[in-house]
Amino acid sequence: MQFDLSAVETGTMVFVGTLVFALVIALFIMAAAFVALVLVGAARLSWFVAASVLLGLVHGINAGWDRLLHHASTVELPGEFPGELIGQSSPSTGTYPRVVLRDS
Repeated sequence: MQFDLSAVETGTMVFVGTLVFALVIALFIMAAAFVALVLVGAARLSWFVAASVLLGLVHGINAGWDRLLHHASTVELPGEFPGELIGQSSPSTGTYPRVVLRDS
């Protein structure tokens, strides 16, 4: 069975062509929106991973520093002043002697 396009009116062909063109545009917009959602999701995932790694790194550094300070506060120095360990006398600060401040 053959279909003769010359028997179809011009208005009908324009209407069908417009519908096909609208379908093509709609498919293109849907594909672009899907790609945008995928890219936004991937960017959010990478941001979440980077933020988690950096936050873990900062917490690790803080925990290590805290452990180091607590360990250093328990160490007893053999001399009265840190300058005596090196063989230097500590300079005078006037009427008040130098005081070694410790983390409590």
